[in-house]
Amino acid sequence: MRMREALVGVAALAAALSVPGPGGAAERGPVRIGLPVPLTGGAAQIGADMRNGFLMALEDEGGQAAGRRLEVLAEDDGGIPAQSLTKARKLVESDRVHVVAGVHLAPSCGAVAPYLNTKKIPYFFLCGNDDLTQRKPQEYLVRFSWNGTQPSHPFGEYAAKTLGYKRVATLGADYNFGWEVIGGFQRTFEENGGRIVQKLWFPLNTTDFGPYLSQLNRDVDAVYIFAFGALALRVARQYQDFGLKAKTPLIAGGPLTDESVLPQMGDEALGIVTALHYSAALDIPANKRFVRAYRAKYGKVPSQFSSDTYVIGLAIMEAIKAVDGDVENSPRFLAAAKRVRLPESPRGPVELDETANPINNVYIRKVERVGGELQNTVIYTYPRVSQFWKYNKEEYLRQPSYDRENPPCRFCQ
Repeated sequence: MRMREALVGVAALAAALSVPGPGGAAERGPVRIGLPVPLTGGAAQIGADMRNGFLMALEDEGGQAAGRRLEVLAEDDGGIPAQSLTKARKLVESDRVHVVAGVHLAPSCGAVAPYLNTKKIPYFFLCGNDDLTQRKPQEYLVRFSWNGTQPSHPFGEYAAKTLGYKRVATLGADYNFGWEVIGGFQRTFEENGGRIVQKLWFPLNTTDFGPYLSQLNRDVDAVYIFAFGALALRVARQYQDFGLKAKTPLIAGGPLTDESVLPQMGDEALGIVTALHYSAALDIPANKRFVRAYRAKYGKVPSQFSSDTYVIGLAIMEAIKAVDGDVENSPRFLAAAKRVRLPESPRGPVELDETANPINNVYIRKVERVGGELQNTVIYTYPRVSQFWKYNKEEYLRQPSYDRENPPCRFCQ
């Protein structure tokens, strides 16, 4: 799928507003941006939100930066790692893109990142694999989204200290990002006096959660779940259908009630507490403007994925301006991108640390019905959260990565 046509009107506007003289930016042609996103499969709504947020950011700036027209080439990678790599190769080798944005699922990012590094193509991914900016940093990655443990570390503390939970069971998607999200929560929850007493994992193709829900320990204060997309819809609904919601509070990683799926949920979502770096209900001027414009254009509220690619779009344009449109000099453009600061974005202030991972606010959200719609009401804010939380960076990196067995379940029964 190509999106050149989507920006034709925007490009015409940019041309009308900026007519450079001989040797100007227009003579270098457009800045070509590859956007591989999942537009089919279980993450199709996520991919659509990613595409919409990115295009909206560019359109808001007239479809140009530093006098150069911006051309977006979107490809459906289906959320499949091999397909993501194939699409990335096409964008780089056939379409000759200068920059790559998008890519959602952690396994896809793991497949594509090494290739883009060898080609020296700056890339702005949404995926949150911790080690892409930690133990195995990728030179050409600029991450303006989040990494898996960034919301989980503060949420583990919040669950223990504020919610007062002592015993929690976890249920998560069985792949590296799921391990990281749950691992980060477990570490800080237990450091603050809580105990994870059960850990269950389900495959990414799960449709029936009955076998997992029936195994859940009933003698717990809450169940913590990590799921996204179609998986989130199924597990939230089945958790209620099993009668669990009425007895045991459900808390979760932010994607469970993300706005990409929340409009399709009903009462099963009410009261679920999550942590994430964005909420469409975030009450700040930049987000109010963003939500209003997004609703008018797409007929729905933006999701985390919309806001992330919107922020990525803003950051790419700022970097293009900083190098006067010289994106062909990829090391120079990359260095400029890593220096971008966005003091006012829809999710609050965003800056990058020394590994090009964002320092974000993390919001504790609770699903409520307001004006007939479900929303993630922000009930607490952790400001300027680093990927290393409150830990010493060097000591943190000497510890093993979170995985299926780490942290170990010392209190499992």
